[in-house]
Amino acid sequence: MKQKEMYKFYLRRLYRNLRTFLKWGIFSSVVGIVVGAFSTLFAFCLKEVTDFRTERPWLILLLPLAGVGIVCLYYLFQYKNDRGTNLVLSTIHAETELPFKMAPLIFISTIITHLFGGSAGREGAALQLGGSIGNQLGRWFRFDEKDRRIVVMCGMSAAFAAIFGTPVAASVFAMEVVSVGVMYYAALVPCVFSSLVASKFATNMGIRPSVFQISHIPGFHVAPSIKIILLAVCCAGLSVLFCVVLHSLGDFYYAKFKNPYIRIIFSALLIILLTAALHTTDYMGAGVPVIADAIKGEVRSEAFLLKIVFTALTLEAGFKGGEIVPSFFVGATFGCFFGQIVGISPSLCAAVGMIAVFCGVTNCPVTSMLIAFELFGYEGVPYFLIAISVSYLMSGYYGLYHDQTIVYSKYKAEYINRKAQD
Repeated sequence: MKQKEMYKFYLRRLYRNLRTFLKWGIFSSVVGIVVGAFSTLFAFCLKEVTDFRTERPWLILLLPLAGVGIVCLYYLFQYKNDRGTNLVLSTIHAETELPFKMAPLIFISTIITHLFGGSAGREGAALQLGGSIGNQLGRWFRFDEKDRRIVVMCGMSAAFAAIFGTPVAASVFAMEVVSVGVMYYAALVPCVFSSLVASKFATNMGIRPSVFQISHIPGFHVAPSIKIILLAVCCAGLSVLFCVVLHSLGDFYYAKFKNPYIRIIFSALLIILLTAALHTTDYMGAGVPVIADAIKGEVRSEAFLLKIVFTALTLEAGFKGGEIVPSFFVGATFGCFFGQIVGISPSLCAAVGMIAVFCGVTNCPVTSMLIAFELFGYEGVPYFLIAISVSYLMSGYYGLYHDQTIVYSKYKAEYINRKAQD
């Protein structure tokens, strides 16, 4: 009799696990298709407006009007307190609610920003787009509050995978970025399924992932390892600088320019003047061509600093987009410059710098490793691992997102539960 009860117990557990798997397997595939479709459209629109702007660089002269249009758009939708990706993270923490209107707003405003030459990325916008759509789908399917948090992460993974073409890293990123030191493994199946489905959908629709070829990787020896450690330390400091400049300029703008129209027009005029003074369009948009040049070993020595300035002026004034590709730009250009100075492969250093700065600003070492594998292959793995671990440690508790929670200390086996620093 006791053995019979035990069999029933195991059958009930098996049934429960199977039902949970089917629930999330089916729903996350639906999220992958829906978010993948919107993200594919988003990626296609970004490509078209970027190509259009590249052929017509004078469009940057209309950036102030574009800024006014974005502010008006948010006013019409009665969405004045826009916290961007921070709102998505806050929703997962169950501290606030993620409105569906964020999806069309971030979609349209990011397209406008890129069309007229604002310096911004796309993945941050994709996270907001995917999280917002995922949350709405969770509402329609009548999921409870805890399951909706998983759905938000599911949508984030799907959008990141579709836009950037790194489904393995996308699966982990949504679980890792929310709380440093603790990963939401309950979201593993949903995030994996949605990211793979969305990535496949985007690829079949013609959105090709970015893959870079490192021209030379030295053998794993003491001398190049020491140089990579030094590069990682510098990248950690650069990631802190990137976060501080963004947040400090944002605080300055909101203190000095209460009117959002004046704020965005002022910043747009500064961007136009800087672009005219530098005689280059390198800092418009995400800057992927410059990243590709850096991986080839070609770079302007001041590029990494100027990208920080342009990105801060763009995003903190009220233009929309993401911070992740700009962080790639900063890391790649600095890494290439560093490699030229110290006499180690500039191509390898650009790739290492790109991943190290990303790790520093997001506090996501596992995601950083996976992105490195997907973008650059496995030949440089020892150098990537060294750089990521050093950058993660040395960057402290700074981060791009105010609402990212540092659950466990980077330095001790200690529970600290604090927000990321500005």
